[in-house]
Amino acid sequence: MTSKTKLLIENSIAKLTLSNIDIHNAFDDEIICELREHLTSVRNNETVRALLLKADGKHFCAGADLAWMKRMAEHSEEENLKDARQLAGLMSDLYNMPMPTLVAVQGAAYGGAVGLIACCDIAIASDKAHFCLSEVKLGLAPATIGPYVVSAMGARRCAQLFMSASIFNAEQAKDFGLIHETVEHDQFENAVDKTLSQLLMAGPKANKAAKQLIRACIPPFDSNLAETTSAMIAMLRVSEEGQEGLNAFFDKRSPNWVSKLEDC
Repeated sequence: MTSKTKLLIENSIAKLTLSNIDIHNAFDDEIICELREHLTSVRNNETVRALLLKADGKHFCAGADLAWMKRMAEHSEEENLKDARQLAGLMSDLYNMPMPTLVAVQGAAYGGAVGLIACCDIAIASDKAHFCLSEVKLGLAPATIGPYVVSAMGARRCAQLFMSASIFNAEQAKDFGLIHETVEHDQFENAVDKTLSQLLMAGPKANKAAKQLIRACIPPFDSNLAETTSAMIAMLRVSEEGQEGLNAFFDKRSPNWVSKLEDC
């Protein structure tokens, strides 16, 4: 089986790369498991002082692989709950990494990709990047990523973005608090390297302590929240509306809740 992700550790930096460019780095259950295994390896490596999450190709991540989502919609709600717990676990793993985490975003970052960004400490985007929380258009909700995205951008902004599924650009993402820095595309890699160098200038224990301090200053996520969000997405995937949304996407037609409006 060909790996769809890569991990390279050198010069005290762990570089974790999404590498499934044929489908714009969309993730499925296999990629989620790979990422979790890589994060465990990084966590247990005492030489690592910073983690960089990045992606090969034109786009950072198109979110969940819809073929995987359609396949899971045919499974039971219990099977979907087990699957959703893995995605919730990935977000928790990334959010709780002890060392500083940096994400580099180019091109599209849709759906679950926004969750990955929100779970990282620092986010840099190319000025050509664009973002969308598109789940509601498929009859779903950004459930397992929701707590981290709301923490990053605030409930009021997320009300707009979750429920409208509108696309927003890199400058807007910066204004919303999802992205810390936007740079011209041809300066993108230089900006990422500069930030990594700055992280390595700090004492490694001091950086970990600073991260612990930040976590101590904000309310922790409720221990039951991951289970609640996992149950929500599992229920929506197998629901009549969720299956209609996914089938409509693959059939290249409007879902019935839109077509009814068009008939009016």
